[in-house]
Amino acid sequence: MKRRGRGIACGWYGIARTAAMDRAAVWVEYDDGGTLKIATGVTEIGEGVLTGLCQIAAAQTGVRPQDVVLGDNDTARVPEAAHAGATRMTYMIGNAVVVACQEAFGKFADAMAAYWGVASSAIVARAGNVWVEGSPSKRMTLDHAVHVLKKERGIVIVGSGLFTSAHTTLHPETGAATPWRSYVFGTQIAEVEVDDDTGEVQVLGVWAAHDVGRVVNPQQVEGQIEGGVAMGVGHALMEAYEQRDGHTTTPAFAKYILPTALDVPHVTSILIDEPDPNTPLGVKGIGEPCLTPTAPAICNAIYDAIGVRMTHLPATPERVLEALREKRERQESAPQRKVA
Repeated sequence: MKRRGRGIACGWYGIARTAAMDRAAVWVEYDDGGTLKIATGVTEIGEGVLTGLCQIAAAQTGVRPQDVVLGDNDTARVPEAAHAGATRMTYMIGNAVVVACQEAFGKFADAMAAYWGVASSAIVARAGNVWVEGSPSKRMTLDHAVHVLKKERGIVIVGSGLFTSAHTTLHPETGAATPWRSYVFGTQIAEVEVDDDTGEVQVLGVWAAHDVGRVVNPQQVEGQIEGGVAMGVGHALMEAYEQRDGHTTTPAFAKYILPTALDVPHVTSILIDEPDPNTPLGVKGIGEPCLTPTAPAICNAIYDAIGVRMTHLPATPERVLEALREKRERQESAPQRKVA
């Protein structure tokens, strides 16, 4: 018989370690054609950080996202951005981009204000155009503005930004410290169907609500959550690395089983847009936190469906059947209550 159950699990995750210094640095430049050049050692590993950085830079400087150019990321020539991992990319490098872009735009606004003879606070730039607020005549494209500043006035607009995790040391007596600069929180609900004849578990759906700070690109965040849930399904139900005498017995995907498209459930993502007050950008992260609650939620759903706790992952059909057998044996050996 197939039985359904639902389970819930919550998790939290720290971002930007402070026990050791974490940092990222960026250079930016308003370049010919109204483009913005960004130089940093960031490495794209498929999570879409480059797209996010382009959006962040565009919002801060007034250029269009498609006019942001991310240059060579060789750290022998550009500022260090540190490693790609630990859910730190958007948090560390995105904030460094903000700091650099704010400096560059401040210089740009000062230069354009001098050109038009107005206050710097009146300069507005958006979507590839720059203008004086309230003046219909003082307006031009960023392409033209950069040409005017570079070719006619000899001004090159550049900015630099450094963002750190604010390294804190342990208290010498109590050992107290702030191990992470920021924290993210998430809750997931899983619905499963368990066949108590075969032990097979199918995940029917996952609802995932995550606090990600300020959302830069909702589609990318949802994609990260869906990928994390897919990994969590594998962790919970099928991925088993086995060894014998120090050698793996699961050396290839024929024996180390991964989720396929048929195993991944429908994922409903709920983004909690709550900006981090400790950073200029307000972002947090989602890369690893979205994986944390998935397996516990699935295990709780299995318990809700058939009343057994899976304490050894993955919850393969063999282990589910073994847990059901042990449950029946306990029930049969339990003393029967006599009815008066």
